[in-house]
Amino acid sequence: MASIKVEKSSEEKETITFTVHVTEGDAQTTHTVEVDRSYYEKLTDARITAEELVEKSFMFLLKREPKEAILRRFNLTKISYYFPEYEKEIKNYF
Repeated sequence: MASIKVEKSSEEKETITFTVHVTEGDAQTTHTVEVDRSYYEKLTDARITAEELVEKSFMFLLKREPKEAILRRFNLTKISYYFPEYEKEIKNYF
């Protein structure tokens, strides 16, 4: 099972940026994820924090692909481009 650590790296008016470390055994990957505030609100209705949304999004991704296959830098909206079921299914994670 992978360990996911999410840290806020910057916060702008419209976007929050996070650094995500995914560790499995001795191997680790690092990712930079941007979250548009409007997209965060759309997905969560503010029921969870943006940090929790990013963590749950990585749980979603890791069920579908290895950590090495996850983009190193992306906006959270990109997930639904690769996995159209993301927006519907992510709500099952909280």
